[in-house]
Formats: sequence, C-alpha cells, structure tokens
Amino acid sequence: MRPIILRPVILATALIGFAAVAATAGIPAGPAAAQAYSAHDLLSACTVADNDSRDGFVAELECEQYMMGFVHALAETGDTTICPPPRNTADEIRWAYMRWVHQDYSARKDLSAGKAVMGTLSDNFKCQ
Repeated sequence: MRPIILRPVILATALIGFAAVAATAGIPAGPAAAQAYSAHDLLSACTVADNDSRDGFVAELECEQYMMGFVHALAETGDTTICPPPRNTADEIRWAYMRWVHQDYSARKDLSAGKAVMGTLSDNFKCQ
C-alpha cells in the first residue's frame, strides 16, 4: 500500500524540482512556496534522511526527488553541460549537495534550493 501513497509525494517533489529549474532559468515563477524553499531547508531534509531511522525515508524522498527533478528537467531540455553519475544517481547527488552547502555554509544556506542544487550539479557533475 505504501508505494501507492508515496507516488503523489514523488510526483510533487519532481514538479517542485522542475519549477525550481524553471525559476533559475529565468522562466516565470510558480508557487511562492517553491521559491521560498531554501538551501538550508533542503539540507535539513537530506540530513534527516541519514539520521532518522524511523521516518528518514520520507525525508530522503523529499531530498533526492527534489534534486532528481532538476536532473530530469535538464535532460528534457537537452542540456549537455551536466552529466550526473550513471549509477546511484540520487544518492550521489544528495551527498554532493550536502558537501557543497557545507563548504561555504554561511554564504550558501540562504540561497534558494534551486540555485543550490544547480550550483552542486555545476560544480560536481560537469561533463568532460
């Protein structure tokens, strides 16, 4: 039964990710709630995913599916500058994101989550 319940959550997080990619690309903004989602907010979800053995899977879905929304949206636009890892993609991007934000936490925590994900992808997964 759980996969049926979680499908709307996965779809919603992917749509938020797509809206954030659109916002960072200069496309007119979507819901205000998606714009207010900060790098710190997403980092919290990513961290809870590792630290909460009972409900961490929900936070992991929020974190990874938000980022995978960007990866899928970039692929759909034909972007050839970002090359995510072919295996364990969501987890690799999640770990890269947590490292990226922590490298300059004071400056990056208040970025929009969309800009932070794009920064992570650009700095860590550029195509060769």
